[in-house]
Amino acid sequence: MTYEYSEDNLIEQTAIDLFFNQLGWDTLLAYNKEGFGEGSTLGRLNKKEVVLKKIFFEKIKAFNPGLPQKAYEEAYEKIIEESITKSLAEINFEKHQLLRNGIPVDFINDKGEQVKNKTLKVFDFDNADENNFLAVRQLWLQGKSNRERRPDIIGFVNGIPLLFIELKAAHRKLENAYNDNFTDYKDVIPKLFYYNAFVLLSNGIEAVLVALQVSISTSTNGNVLQKKTKA
Repeated sequence: MTYEYSEDNLIEQTAIDLFFNQLGWDTLLAYNKEGFGEGSTLGRLNKKEVVLKKIFFEKIKAFNPGLPQKAYEEAYEKIIEESITKSLAEINFEKHQLLRNGIPVDFINDKGEQVKNKTLKVFDFDNADENNFLAVRQLWLQGKSNRERRPDIIGFVNGIPLLFIELKAAHRKLENAYNDNFTDYKDVIPKLFYYNAFVLLSNGIEAVLVALQVSISTSTNGNVLQKKTKA
């Protein structure tokens, strides 16, 4: 059975229709359709990029106008900065602080004066419509050892991947979405979860929101999902 007509895809299509018709998000199917380069649809240069640079720059310039290009570039470099010494939870917390409170940057203004710790805002919390909401289906991502993964739906806000959705066919248990996919994605493409705020797992009948550091087990009757925070 091809991807386009699989049962998993039918559930995925229903979900993406909700984003477009009820939430007003832009939507895009990237499966075998994405080009690369600054002028491409998403503006990614390669599959390793998880932040949509083109959209990020567009919005951060709109929210913080009149600054030198260096200020915007420094904000981008800070938001995509990686760490090999910190845990995913620690990185996620630090990125959350930057996204919520703004990204501090240093630059020289048009008067030749040194400006330090100028905070650039990433989201417009007061006017939601000023933000860019984009749900992308089947986006190829390249992670550790050049291994590739293709999440069902990623929700980007101003180019930042805040939402991860894994969908399964109705006859499959939600534990499959967690054990077979979510944990694997965290291991192979941890950068995707640096910024994550919501993880949604669903089979079209049941759905559960989980955080990065959780485990899921099925109750004795097989119907209720229990969420347990790891120590």
